[in-house]
Amino acid sequence: MYMLRLSQALVNKPVLSLRLGTQIAVAIKPIINPNNLKIEGFDCQDKYERNKKLVLVSGDIREIIPKGFVVNDHEDLAEPSDLLRLEGIIKLNFELIGKHVTTVSKTKLGKVTDYATDEGSLFIQKLYVGQSVVRSLTGGTLIIDRSQIVEITNRKIVVNDLAQTSTASAAAVA
Repeated sequence: MYMLRLSQALVNKPVLSLRLGTQIAVAIKPIINPNNLKIEGFDCQDKYERNKKLVLVSGDIREIIPKGFVVNDHEDLAEPSDLLRLEGIIKLNFELIGKHVTTVSKTKLGKVTDYATDEGSLFIQKLYVGQSVVRSLTGGTLIIDRSQIVEITNRKIVVNDLAQTSTASAAAVA
């Protein structure tokens, strides 16, 4: 079983080459597929050509360590125009943090403040939702599991009603 990592553990991290034994880039931010909440890769800044934007496809990551991402070689970094399969997702420039979260019955829950990713599959497993000031006094941060998500749009994330989900969970336990 793999460990869950918060989003901050995956941004602005060095990309390390096994062959060269040194840092070859910096993974700036994840490229998230909104259709399945999978991190397909990372926008990177090349260490050798500062103005060159490259993409590290998640399948080329050998290991995620506390110091960063381990890859075989600099050749594992690709130019965005070379990645036809990911072209649409890269153009979407989907941002998860800051998205509004509502329930199916249109109750506003707050905004996504963070997320946790399974480091093995790079699927986002949990959303952390910051509530309004009034609600945060009574409830704090909500943690939404990926199984509770009904729909993701450019503006918001729709989840099952919280009472409905907890009732279903209680029935499953019983």
